[in-house]
Amino acid sequence: MNKKHDSGSNTIAQNKRARHDYFIEDTFEAGIVLQGWEVKALRAGRMSLVDSYVILKDGEAFLLGSNITPLLSTSTHYVPEATRTRKLLLNRREINRLIGAVQQKGYTCVALSFYWKNGLAKCQIGLAKGKQLHDKRHAEKDRDWQREKQRIFRNN
Repeated sequence: MNKKHDSGSNTIAQNKRARHDYFIEDTFEAGIVLQGWEVKALRAGRMSLVDSYVILKDGEAFLLGSNITPLLSTSTHYVPEATRTRKLLLNRREINRLIGAVQQKGYTCVALSFYWKNGLAKCQIGLAKGKQLHDKRHAEKDRDWQREKQRIFRNN
């Protein structure tokens, strides 16, 4: 009889700018090492992934540039650092694949979204290649055409 009440979406934060600025070639799901105050702030939805990216150093992956705003109820004797470097947890095979792709010209790793999965915070990272201005224009043109096509079908 006791059913868990789902509050809606499991998504904490999304990096919409990443899909605009990059072609996403492949995606990976990574765990993340967090401190206690960060988990509480994530539950309150106080995270931003704008300008965040993933670096690969010494066979490990780290998330840089993400901002987790601390809650006011965080302990008074501890000074939280909102934009600290956070370690990502990936399999060795995934890390080797990312390192091999990033060493190729033009590839980078970006954080796409943060979400809850079975009570754990997960980060979706993408292997991406940068878009040029004409690519962005072409993508916008295609999006507009798809929208217009849907309007035409709806009206007929």
